[in-house]
Amino acid sequence: MSSPLTLDARTALVLIDLQDGILALPTARPSQEVLARGVELAAAFRARGLPVVRVRVAWSADGGDLPGADADRPGPTAVPPEAFASFPPALTAGGERDVVVTKRHWGAFTGTELDLQLRRRGVTRIVLAGISTSAGVESTARSAWEHSYALVFAEDACTDLDADSHAHSFGKIFPRIGRVSDTAAILRALDAAT
Repeated sequence: MSSPLTLDARTALVLIDLQDGILALPTARPSQEVLARGVELAAAFRARGLPVVRVRVAWSADGGDLPGADADRPGPTAVPPEAFASFPPALTAGGERDVVVTKRHWGAFTGTELDLQLRRRGVTRIVLAGISTSAGVESTARSAWEHSYALVFAEDACTDLDADSHAHSFGKIFPRIGRVSDTAAILRALDAAT
């Protein structure tokens, strides 16, 4: 049995792709539930002066930075409209001091300043949530673990386009590199830390 979840002043919340274009996709768990939990977590972190990082995926207007891949199911081949990368107002309200990171791949560390932003704030532990579990969240988690961050996963604040992919990440991958938790337990751990 694992020890109780503890969080401290060196913890940041990293929300993956809770942006209008991704939230509009058909997901296993309704994306509006995931957004609501993300908003709740963000408010709690902000209220305690802990860093909140909003990560979005977007590309330049000419599409020159779209990921090229020789794959059976490649990603986007054209740049989505600008509104695709917009954050919903519920997530941005009160978030004037949030760190915003724009990524161009699945993971939020590749080609971004995420590691720099976290380290300069003294962060050693990341609470991760967002869409999609098996792509953006898992890719970011693997990189975070390789960068020696401690990880906590908010299972009920994540979803995927495919329920089996979500279950695989949470059942097989995340327990090996971090702590699987939920929004309520994370909020209790924040309360205990303050």
